[in-house]
Amino acid sequence: QAQLVESGGGSVQAGGSLRLSCAASGYTDSVAFMGWFRQVPGKERGGVAAIYLDHGRTFYADSVQGRFTISQDNAKNTVSLQMNSLKPEDTAMYYCAHSGGKWAWLSRPEDFGYWGQGAQVTVSS
Repeated sequence: QAQLVESGGGSVQAGGSLRLSCAASGYTDSVAFMGWFRQVPGKERGGVAAIYLDHGRTFYADSVQGRFTISQDNAKNTVSLQMNSLKPEDTAMYYCAHSGGKWAWLSRPEDFGYWGQGAQVTVSS
């Protein structure tokens, strides 16, 4: 059973950068995806970026392509999200997620069975 602990986030002005990290433990699945999702009050949780841990292949939402980068540090069992050129519309609660050994799609939050506690990202104009 995967356990996820997030760190990072905070407040920044538009055009700035922030970094989120997610430390994962407690899983031994051979197939796993990890991803970042975000949610604002009153809206559904949406996919931001995901990575297939075994191969390093990455996936991004169109809205963040070219600005955000997801990466993994296998030695530290950590997945990070580097967010550059931030916009006010990026303001949200960001959640780390793990698929728990299943194939997963960034467009389907229900594919991810394990979630972090969330980290707030606020971008001011």
